[in-house]
Amino acid sequence: MKRIIYLFVLIAFIAACNNEPHYTVKGEIDGSDSVTFLIQKREEGRTVTIDSALSKKGSFSMTGSVEYPELVQLVAKDRRYRISFYLENTKINITGKLDSLYNADITGSKTHDEYKAYLESNKELSQKYSAIYQDYQVARQTNDTAKISSIEKEAEEIQNEMTRLQKDFVRNNPSSYVAPSILRNLSYDMEAVEIEAAINAMDTNVAKIPIVRDLMARVIAMKAVSIGQKAPDFTLNNVDGKPVSLSSKVGAKLLLIDFWAAWCGPCRQENPNVVKVYNQFHKKGFDIFGVSLDQTKEEWVKAISDDKLAWTHVSDLQYWSSAAAKLYAVNAIPANFLLDETGTIIARNLRGQALYDKVNEVLGK
Repeated sequence: MKRIIYLFVLIAFIAACNNEPHYTVKGEIDGSDSVTFLIQKREEGRTVTIDSALSKKGSFSMTGSVEYPELVQLVAKDRRYRISFYLENTKINITGKLDSLYNADITGSKTHDEYKAYLESNKELSQKYSAIYQDYQVARQTNDTAKISSIEKEAEEIQNEMTRLQKDFVRNNPSSYVAPSILRNLSYDMEAVEIEAAINAMDTNVAKIPIVRDLMARVIAMKAVSIGQKAPDFTLNNVDGKPVSLSSKVGAKLLLIDFWAAWCGPCRQENPNVVKVYNQFHKKGFDIFGVSLDQTKEEWVKAISDDKLAWTHVSDLQYWSSAAAKLYAVNAIPANFLLDETGTIIARNLRGQALYDKVNEVLGK
């Protein structure tokens, strides 16, 4: 009798396990006999393998579970073939050919269907952008300045329309697990209040996933360095290896915290404008505190010399892991923050004529 009860308990336990949410990914990939397939994702800057299976006569199956739908890649190991899709706890079928795996048909995932619909809505604009990029390359080679200017204007209009469509998707699909990834891409050009509003509009379950938590942390950091806030202090080493704090430079009538790097093309293009402003207004109370996101001292120091950047420079040579960049929520360079003599942020991300005009407004009289 005890054995019978034990068997009933065991069967019930197995049934309960089988009823737990899980995914089953079944593949039918022509030309993939004895090929190992991997499901991989990006996590904290690393590629992580979630699951794997060996195909037999082109067929394979993987079973497991995920906490929430997330974008992954199906990868043919030791080959260049791959395709992105949303993995979630459901039955997902992938059918196609190995040499065109990127074009495989994926069914069964509601989130992936939403992702495909999103891509389709952007398809026409993406094709237009690709076409004019080719024209832009030709215009650059022939130095056709009029054509370059015309294409840049058209490209900006397309980018603005693509941004509008992306924001519409995030706003109109608060329960979609695709929305956080789109919002993360958009966030680089959004203000803190706009990002926060988008997050607050998301369904509770969606708002719990790591992407959204990271975005919320970014919102908090952005608010701390918004216009009107006191600039947070930090200390990094200068080119001689000696620590210099931001607070030691505060007191100039205007102080520009300038985030840049030797490897950053747009930064190097902007440097002559910054040098011009510095040379004209330094004696009137304008100073600069350069913060480099370089990885090697040699490249950093050479760029300072080559571009004639005659102000204080600091760096921890940690690239995008720079402590100062994280503190100031910097995720694209060039980036800058203009401080008054009390250390209060009065403007940010001023470039070219805009930087000159602001400094001239304060110090030019």
